[in-house]
Amino acid sequence: MQRKTLGNSSIQVAPFAFGGNVFGWTIDAERSFAILDAFVDRGFNFIDTADVYARWVPGNHGGESETILGQWLVRSGKRDKVVLATKVGIEMGEGKKGLSRRYILEAVEASLKRLQTDRIDLYQSHKDDEATPIEETLGAYAQLIEQGKVRIIGASNYSGERLAEALETAEREGLPVYQMLQPEYNLHARHAYETQLEPVVKKFGLGVIPYFSLASGFLTGKYRTKEDAKGAKREQMVGKYFDERGEKILKALDEVSMKTGALPATIALAWLLAQPTITAPIASATSVEQLESLLAAVDLKLEPAALEKLTQASAY
Repeated sequence: MQRKTLGNSSIQVAPFAFGGNVFGWTIDAERSFAILDAFVDRGFNFIDTADVYARWVPGNHGGESETILGQWLVRSGKRDKVVLATKVGIEMGEGKKGLSRRYILEAVEASLKRLQTDRIDLYQSHKDDEATPIEETLGAYAQLIEQGKVRIIGASNYSGERLAEALETAEREGLPVYQMLQPEYNLHARHAYETQLEPVVKKFGLGVIPYFSLASGFLTGKYRTKEDAKGAKREQMVGKYFDERGEKILKALDEVSMKTGALPATIALAWLLAQPTITAPIASATSVEQLESLLAAVDLKLEPAALEKLTQASAY
């Protein structure tokens, strides 16, 4: 399997990242362990989570995903086989949010403790914090990198303008540079990334690990109408994709599926992997069987006609 480099760093990953948002939400610890074992045993090594996962679940407080992942790292002994990414910045409780130096230095210790590791390979600003000077945020990351607690940094949910400002500030002030971007990007959600973020990515040579790569399950073909999603844990998230474009995209995925024999989820991820700026799409699974359909995307090389069909169907 061909490896990809994270931005301008020396860190090498398989071209697919497992999304840890499901740990402690839609799957429990034991099933999480089984999926993680299968993932790594198949030669994959890139796992993405966040401190806030899965705070939205009633009874949860945040940190559940990192805790389960940490338990697996200790139980499996596979810490050195994985590249571990997590995030900071979204509210974890009273006064626990943002990208101030004080909060980053506090939050990273909590994440390291839950993950039961001494280092985070990719530490990401989960969303922009305009109330904190960019220099302060990057200065905190500089301290963590110097201490060996963080290897490289990334950004998620930034506008193109603010991302460029952060990158220019880092270069000007000699501070750590964001190596990675984690935006929402998939066959349905293309406009914001391709018009605002991709030009910045190309200019500065960032790696890109898109989230919602399968549009919260919409691109798997599991949900054909809003009614199909009723009662699903992702009902609210998937609902926004049911429009005319969504129908065209599902139709194109079905047609490519008929021709290739691959599942729609595999095809949707393969389309992302064919985009020149994409390093590794992030997606999650709740069973080993589901996982296999995601991993298959790495080996699926879509014909130019199939890529064009999908690109045209999803045109905005």
